[in-house]
Amino acid sequence: MLHTRDAVLEDLPIMLDIYNEAVRDLTATFDLEEQTLEERKSWFSKHGEKYPLIVAELDGQASGYCGLSSFRGKPGYAYTAEVSVYVSSIQQGKGIGSVLLKEILQRAFDLGYHTIIGGISGDNPQSVQLHKKFGFTYAGSLKEVGYKFGEWQDVHFYQYIIRP
Repeated sequence: MLHTRDAVLEDLPIMLDIYNEAVRDLTATFDLEEQTLEERKSWFSKHGEKYPLIVAELDGQASGYCGLSSFRGKPGYAYTAEVSVYVSSIQQGKGIGSVLLKEILQRAFDLGYHTIIGGISGDNPQSVQLHKKFGFTYAGSLKEVGYKFGEWQDVHFYQYIIRP
C-alpha cells in the first residue's frame, strides 16, 4: 500500500540514497558529487512547518520524497515556494511521484502559498509530464545554465498558481 507522511530524521539514510542516485545518474539535480549524511542533515533542518518535507511509503519502505523550499529568500517572495520530487529508480512508474505531488500541493494550499515553481532540466520529460498532470504551466527556460555529464543543460520553469 502507498501512502505519504511527514519525513522524519530516521528517513534520511534512504532519502540520501535516493538523492545520491539522482546525483550520479540524472540531471534532476545539479549537484555533481554525492552528498554526505551530514550535508543532508543540514538540508533536512531547513524544512518544517513552512517548508514541508514528505515521504511516500510503499509497502512500509520509503520510496520517494517531496518538499517545498524557499524561492529566492526575499520577503516579497513569501507566498512562493519551489517544489522538488525524487523517486527511487526501482520504484518509478508506480504512481509515487503523483501521490507526492498531489499531497505537497494540498499542503501548499493549506499553508497559504500562492505560487509553486518547478525547475526541470531539459532532458527530463517524465518530470514535465508529472507537473503538467497537476496543472503546472510552462513559464520559461534558461538555456545552458547547468553543466553535467559533459553537456550544457537547459532548465525549464513550470508554475502552478494555487486558486481557492
